[in-house]
Amino acid sequence: MTYQISKNPMTTIPAGRLLCLPSLLKWGAFLALFLFPAFALAQDGATAAQAVGYRDIPGLGSRNIIWVIAQQHLLLAGFVLGVPLFAWVCEIVGWRTKEARYDKLAKEFTKLLTSAYATTALFGGILLFLLIAFYPKLMAYLTDVFFPSFLVYSMLFLLETATLYLYWYGWDAMQGNKKGFHIFLGLMLNVFAFFIMVIPNAWATFQASPVVIAEGTALERAWAATWNPTWWPVNIHRFIANIVLGGFICGAYAGVRYLLAVSREEREHYDWMGYVGNFIGVFGMLPLPFAGYWLMREIYQYNQQMGITLMGGFLAWLFILQAMLIGVLFLGANYYFWLGISHRIPGSEQSYKKPILAMLVVLMVCLGVWMTPHSLVASLEEARKMGGTHHPLLGVFGVMSAKMTVSNLMILVTFMSFIMYWRAGKQETAGWAKVAKAIMGAMLVIAGVAVIVLGVWGYFVPAIVRINYFSVAQVLIVLFIMVTFTPLTGLLMKSAKTTTEMVWGQMPIRAGYSLVLNAVMVILLMSLMGYARSSSRVHWHIYGVMRDTSEYAYSPALGYAAAFMSLNTFVFCLLVAFIFWVASMGDKGKGQPKPEAEAKVPVGDMTPAMAGGSPSSSYSQKG
Repeated sequence: MTYQISKNPMTTIPAGRLLCLPSLLKWGAFLALFLFPAFALAQDGATAAQAVGYRDIPGLGSRNIIWVIAQQHLLLAGFVLGVPLFAWVCEIVGWRTKEARYDKLAKEFTKLLTSAYATTALFGGILLFLLIAFYPKLMAYLTDVFFPSFLVYSMLFLLETATLYLYWYGWDAMQGNKKGFHIFLGLMLNVFAFFIMVIPNAWATFQASPVVIAEGTALERAWAATWNPTWWPVNIHRFIANIVLGGFICGAYAGVRYLLAVSREEREHYDWMGYVGNFIGVFGMLPLPFAGYWLMREIYQYNQQMGITLMGGFLAWLFILQAMLIGVLFLGANYYFWLGISHRIPGSEQSYKKPILAMLVVLMVCLGVWMTPHSLVASLEEARKMGGTHHPLLGVFGVMSAKMTVSNLMILVTFMSFIMYWRAGKQETAGWAKVAKAIMGAMLVIAGVAVIVLGVWGYFVPAIVRINYFSVAQVLIVLFIMVTFTPLTGLLMKSAKTTTEMVWGQMPIRAGYSLVLNAVMVILLMSLMGYARSSSRVHWHIYGVMRDTSEYAYSPALGYAAAFMSLNTFVFCLLVAFIFWVASMGDKGKGQPKPEAEAKVPVGDMTPAMAGGSPSSSYSQKG
């Protein structure tokens, strides 16, 4: 089979296929009632539809409208696809350990999911109709190429909807002997959700790295277009990013509910829920830069010019903003862990004060290096004084060798913050504990030194060697530390003696704010990188295949794009707030426990002594 760029990208297809099947794609059986009228209308307007390339709304702009709607749909879809995974895992943990709090947490996660699901489908339907209306020829071409996958996607959407309803409404009815079947439904829900993610990813990645065959059946053409060079890198990257987004948004929900809590029981529950959400977000965030690095490698290998546009052209400044957002996210996640050590584990703050200060210094230095641009925006006079646009000192930190090094170091520090939190308040009793801790300490030092050495060495080797070998080695070193330290620490903690019981519900109010901050940073980050990936195609609808001939055939300026990123973040936060409100409405009708006397004390001013030690509930146990 010969692969080549199609010589006639504007392949004519029946308008009925264009208008009806994508509609069925989102609305399923409901729109099936209108299938035959739609076919008739589509056939009558087929000739006129092919003559229209673009439509616009003066003043608003078709691209601006699509930008906002598409971003909201993608963010909502990321949340909807990420939440079922850790809700299902929490349910399994509760089933195996017989601890009701895990099952309660899984159910509350799923409650957020059901509230967001309909909103996601609504924005998906709006996006589909607007794409057909504003870009009829582009949608006609994509429909012709991906027609078989549209049918598969429609069936998956119906299956996911039915499974979600059974999973949510059957939660209480399937307790006891039917719990295994309910967990099986959760598994199938995640399987359907995963494939619902990867199929549209093929449509999006095809626009950036198209593979088109000139001849073949509809199934062969769709499969070749689906299996394009950036499809799986984007699948892995978005899968991890969805977990991060879902975890931090659930953490933000818990943070808001914690700030509004009026009883001890509520404070304990939402404090624990916030910890779980932050934990999920952090552990998803740690491998995310590695997935992003793989994606950028594939983009460079597919088309070097596209990679240069992203990393070395006018879009390069976006990665400075990305560094700032990721740095704030790392600081927020670590800060939440450090607050947990000092407030949930009484007596541990003094033992970990110096390590925390050292970690903070490392994070700040790494963030400063990561944010350093390669080329400075300077006046003519400033450039002359520097001898060019590269600063004689700071320019050294503006290249990828330095940035890869500090990003790996920040991941190591964040991982060790979690390990430190895990070990706080416990004393190892195993005979081999001292040897294991010494080995782990030596491995950590060696790993840090190796990452720095490879980063410095990268300045003195060709770029291809640094990209293919040194950067990969840095990633593997950090992954090795994470993969070995996690089970080893688990074994140590299994036989460890608890010296201080973990006390829930004593976190200061700034902990809730940090959870909300993490969620906002993730939303901004995803909005920013979505703009970068789309703009890398410059003036192409489908790179090298279909040129954008509309009045919007240019990449928006960075300031203009930043305004839309902020707008998208604000709108999504409003939608999330609405979802939180809807999810909490069911609790208002239930009998709430009367606020206890100590609940009147501001949370930020409470101490373990005021709370009377460990509360007598299931949340005063190990995390």
